Amino acid sequence: MTARDTAPEAPKTPAPTEDPAVQASDLPLDAHLHTDLSPDSNVPIDLYAAQAVERGIAELAITDHVDFEPGAPAFDFVPFAVRERTVREAAERWAPHGVAIRFGAEITYDSRFEEAIRDHLRRHAYDYVIGSVHVYAGSPYSRERVRSWVTGRSLAEVMAPYFDEVERAIRSGLFDTLGHLDFVKRYLVPHITAEDLAAAPELYERLLVALVETGMALEVNTSGLRQAPGETYPSGAVVARFKVLGGNRISAGSDAHQKDAFASGLEAGYGVAAAAGFRELAFRRGGERLAVSLPDRFRIRSGPNEAASPSL
Repeated sequence: MTARDTAPEAPKTPAPTEDPAVQASDLPLDAHLHTDLSPDSNVPIDLYAAQAVERGIAELAITDHVDFEPGAPAFDFVPFAVRERTVREAAERWAPHGVAIRFGAEITYDSRFEEAIRDHLRRHAYDYVIGSVHVYAGSPYSRERVRSWVTGRSLAEVMAPYFDEVERAIRSGLFDTLGHLDFVKRYLVPHITAEDLAAAPELYERLLVALVETGMALEVNTSGLRQAPGETYPSGAVVARFKVLGGNRISAGSDAHQKDAFASGLEAGYGVAAAAGFRELAFRRGGERLAVSLPDRFRIRSGPNEAASPSL
């Protein structure tokens, strides 16, 4: 059974008049940002915060990378205490300017190190935690290996190792949000395209079911809009299917690593969530889960012969 068999027609949003990856303005939250506390970013927090003031982005989650495989880029890159102090001090500096800054992390999930991740999270308090599966050297999806990996394999076989690990990340129950569910498609282009994956929605089903069953939030990650796939991670169709299956927790983040990527594509990302029927973003500020309402412009009105979508 495919998404098109069961999903209602998605609400239609106005066609974009500009690049969907453009930097957004007047939004309540960018929930995925990397600073110079990550090995692949050189952006000081204050540069994001200044843009947040200028663009009207009310709240930022600083989610720098944390890896657990020795030798991985973010393995012991910056000690927890330094990361926490840096972010908390920035939060104090920028609160008077109307910007809330939260101390988060994007943890690379690797099932070989699940107990180490669990122990780290038991001993260290974050406001918000994203769990993601990444592609590093030695992966079959790495630049030097991906061509040979896809050759002679079915799409299901190609995707299996990555999606198996994503499912384990979800079932671990360790994280608030699953980051960029199908980030691997960045490395598959041009051998496998976003259109190829869109034609096989059944490959996503077990992941979406796992998210619904565990209550973990699904991230609409807008970095794909400025990368080879040219769409969010995951696509709007996958987000809509998640909603149909009973998903009720969604987040959105630009996954910026450079200054000019701050809030990039976030307007489109919020639009993906709204078109699927979501009216709130899932978030946490160090305590219980909470909801951040989408701005009124994303509350798509129903037609005269359609029932209004209920607020979450």
